[in-house]
Amino acid sequence: MKTGSIPFIVVVLALIFTLQRSEDEVDAAFIQSDFQHVMNQRIPGWMENYQVPGIAFALIKNGKMSGSEAYGLADQDNQTRMKPETICRVESISKSVTARGVMKLAEEGKIKLDDPVYRHFVSWEFPESEFETESVTFRHLLSHTSGLALGTLGLEYDPKEEKPSLRKSLTREVNFIREPGESFNYSNVGFNLLELLIEDVSGRNFAAYMKEEILNPLGMQSAYFKWSEDFSTSVPDGHKTNGETVPVYVYSGKGAGGLFASVEDIAAFAASGMMDPFSSADHVLTQNSLWELYSPVIEVDQIYSFVADYYGLGHFIEILPNEKKAVFGGGQGNGWMTHFHIVPETGDGIVILTNSSRSWPLISHILSDWAEWNGFGSVGMGVIAKAMMGFWTVIFLIMAGSVLQLGRIIRDYGSGKRYLELQLQGYSVVQFIQLALFVILATAIIWSLTREYLFITSVFPGAAEWFFGVVVFLALVILVSALIPQAGSMRRRAEATNQA
Repeated sequence: MKTGSIPFIVVVLALIFTLQRSEDEVDAAFIQSDFQHVMNQRIPGWMENYQVPGIAFALIKNGKMSGSEAYGLADQDNQTRMKPETICRVESISKSVTARGVMKLAEEGKIKLDDPVYRHFVSWEFPESEFETESVTFRHLLSHTSGLALGTLGLEYDPKEEKPSLRKSLTREVNFIREPGESFNYSNVGFNLLELLIEDVSGRNFAAYMKEEILNPLGMQSAYFKWSEDFSTSVPDGHKTNGETVPVYVYSGKGAGGLFASVEDIAAFAASGMMDPFSSADHVLTQNSLWELYSPVIEVDQIYSFVADYYGLGHFIEILPNEKKAVFGGGQGNGWMTHFHIVPETGDGIVILTNSSRSWPLISHILSDWAEWNGFGSVGMGVIAKAMMGFWTVIFLIMAGSVLQLGRIIRDYGSGKRYLELQLQGYSVVQFIQLALFVILATAIIWSLTREYLFITSVFPGAAEWFFGVVVFLALVILVSALIPQAGSMRRRAEATNQA
């Protein structure tokens, strides 16, 4: 090692130590500060970075909502501010609420969770299937282990237009893809089937049953499973990943994603799900019933395993670094993203509602800060914010490699070390591989441009657009590499031809 490099290393190490100490001091100050005050400073910046129009946020401490806030706009055209009382689509948070309705029937002795559900059908029956539909239970439906498919996405209707009835929708959508109880398979259809079962067992309309038995008793006064022109506030438009607005819509089924509520409504719901000594006085469900909702039924897999460990009954479950159990639910619709997270044993919780499909990193940042502030260490959803950093690194490496390769090609072509080759019969194996890679990348890019929605764009808004751009650049550089090969490869081919 050169002696001159020693002072440089010392300086670098000192800088790293200083930055780390500064970061530790910031983290210590953050943990001691008021969380909502910190969010007031951080959330607007994240909203600007990820181009999220509006967000409503509520915090729960000691089993009670300790505060709520809203940021940005509910309506960009009219410049209407988002407010904590703004009624939003909460999407799949609806599943966790629907699960309470099912457990209410179980507590009253009207059903058992392990009953085969076909016994309780009054107005509908399973279509014919190669699988054993007679073995499907309430527990299977609540835990996404029924074997049902996800269901068709994008079946949205204007609130004022005629839409298929729940029963017609189920006849079309109920599709078993594996045996009941075999594995975890997230299914919207399963929770819409629970909506039907609540109606058939209770003899009441689902929305009315949920309003009277669950929503109102929990203090969710402005929440409703049915569209109404008389909501206490107008419902904001959603926003796609490209920023395009999405007018308010409804589904045929309500149990899986049809709830309209404010962030304070969902905070009341989340707060009512705490364990003693932070339990609610609403007495809608006993502590035993709540704990059964939070008990693991099956390990989750695929993409879900990055953010959760298990699925219970209507709730995702993760074991935190401090060994506490966190339960959560989230929703993603056309132009909407929502989330709630609670730790029932500590009385802590958080609710986040946004009117944009670009919100996952924003939600991830908030949840990561919330977990740190509470001393939980981390939450699974925090992986999205970390993955964003890794994704930008990949983008930089692809861009840097492509620029370096293009620079070499230009330099070698100018010095006569490369030549333009347009006739395929003279191409080497390497050139054909390069052409094949170009075709694959070009096809993938064209396919991506024809999709209305891409998962990668939701997870990495902003960065995804850069990624597609650098992939286009990479594809062009690969094409140029094939068309302008090194002169040495031509000489080797000529020599091989002469020897032959």
